Amino acid sequence: MTKTSCLIRIFLRSLSIQSSFNFWRMQNIGFAFAVIPLIKSAGMDAAQASELLKRHLQLFNTHPYLTGPTLGAVVKMEEEAKDGRLVSDLKVTLMGPYAAMGDTFFWGAWRPFAAIGAVVLMMESVSWAPLIFLFLYNPLHFYVRVQGFVEGYRRGMRGIDFIGRLNLPGLAGKIRWITVMLLGILTMLLFHSSGNAYAVVPELLRGFLFLGVILLCFMMITRGISVMKILYGTVAIFLLVSV
Repeated sequence: MTKTSCLIRIFLRSLSIQSSFNFWRMQNIGFAFAVIPLIKSAGMDAAQASELLKRHLQLFNTHPYLTGPTLGAVVKMEEEAKDGRLVSDLKVTLMGPYAAMGDTFFWGAWRPFAAIGAVVLMMESVSWAPLIFLFLYNPLHFYVRVQGFVEGYRRGMRGIDFIGRLNLPGLAGKIRWITVMLLGILTMLLFHSSGNAYAVVPELLRGFLFLGVILLCFMMITRGISVMKILYGTVAIFLLVSV
């Protein structure tokens, strides 16, 4: 097994880290399952493999989308035959902060944002709105999974810098503002569901129009444009359209 194929297998296995979730040691079985390809790739004997699995069957619980940096760093340290206690300490150190950041951003901000965006499309009678939700929600978390794993493996313990650069807590607050704007749009659609200026626009074009607005707002936020300016601008535009 080549190193590249081993890393791909480890990453793919990490996608199912929640599948064996338990109330005793949380995601430990999923994490141990992910690192199994390393046993053959590193040429470990039975004793070494036993120690590896025993080490990674200890308590582990973090946000599933942020397992990548930790897993990548762990794989790198195991390949370099680092002290097992250092590997365990790294996992314990990172799992708490990553859980908090992941829950705040993905569960508390990004998922509601994508869901409300899809509901707005459904209010516009866009039948493929559920697919829009999937296309909007999934690419970001998959990017964080993949790039986090790559950065963790390349840089070891310094792989945490990748998560730091994302500034997930700060971004979460801004996305919540966008979600509020989408709720405002949804409210206007409820009150102006008939007779408005854009009711005659074809369904497919309406879908792209609203998806474009959602993505444009997100891009403006990430480029540092004031949330309040976007808020007032969005409200003004939709008030004019709803007349």
